[in-house]
Amino acid sequence: MTLTRRTLIAGAAALTALPLRAQTQPWQAVLDRAASYDQLHAMAIHQEGRQVLSQAFRGPAVGRIVPIKSVSKTIVAALTGAALDRGEIASLDATLADIAPGLIPTGAADGVGQITVGNLVTMQAGLERTSGGNYGGWIASRDWVADALQRPFVATPGSSMQYSTGSFHILGAVLSQVSEQSLLTLAQRRLGDPLGIEVPAWTRDPQGRYLGGNEMGLTLPAMVRFGEMYRIGGTWNGNQVLSTDWVDRSFQPRTRSQFSGLAYGYGWFLGESGGDRYALARGYGGQIICVVPSLNLTVAITSDPMRPARSDGYFGDLMRLLDQDILPAARAAA
Repeated sequence: MTLTRRTLIAGAAALTALPLRAQTQPWQAVLDRAASYDQLHAMAIHQEGRQVLSQAFRGPAVGRIVPIKSVSKTIVAALTGAALDRGEIASLDATLADIAPGLIPTGAADGVGQITVGNLVTMQAGLERTSGGNYGGWIASRDWVADALQRPFVATPGSSMQYSTGSFHILGAVLSQVSEQSLLTLAQRRLGDPLGIEVPAWTRDPQGRYLGGNEMGLTLPAMVRFGEMYRIGGTWNGNQVLSTDWVDRSFQPRTRSQFSGLAYGYGWFLGESGGDRYALARGYGGQIICVVPSLNLTVAITSDPMRPARSDGYFGDLMRLLDQDILPAARAAA
């Protein structure tokens, strides 16, 4: 998913909205399909740095802050890149014992200290998951970081993906410790401010740490800006928000989800459709940011955050919307 000079030039252009009446038939077909999903709240699509559609079908207005659920993991992954860019973390091979030994609780299994930042950002820590059926018990615990790190190993670190919000919460705690700033401050100063978006406060654990990997909120336009920043090599309005190297590395497969079958990079699920590779930030209920560099395309979707979106259900519907409607329309417009 290499970024080309054409991609960078196109993405750096000002975002100019096109009125819906100017849409071609392929984009109207996208709107029609999207409107048929009663779980889908709103959608925005930008191509070549321009808005080709933005529509709220139901639920909150486009400009309202809405829960992005596990798209938060992709935000925390971006903040990991920002910490690497600033030298706060030497490399993704840095271990918990090296950079945050104080987070390792008494009673943790042997080897927890050797879990790396790279293991956390790819959810390959090897510890028992805190997501799925374990999530309620985890957030009911007195110390979310300690609880996640005291769980038994179910795989060798780095060997397989164990989808777990706990891994990203640990990572968020590491980022706060090495920067001496809260995760909220990092998110606003290192992403929100350069992108011109608001990152409001969200859920905190009993120790006051902001939850890494869930419960953040953004507006639909803010989601688009975040995706566009990745699409054009980490830049926004001529400013380097994240290094191009981090963006390129984030879009390289590191592991694979046992649930969706999609590859996973640094905070992004990775797939391919019709020869075009895409990167996908995915949250519970059907919250999505999708970046397709080869088509200079960014898609953001918000959905009912209270209803599930499984691969064989509504998330599958969204993937068909992407594969059968959005990408063909983008190819026709390219």
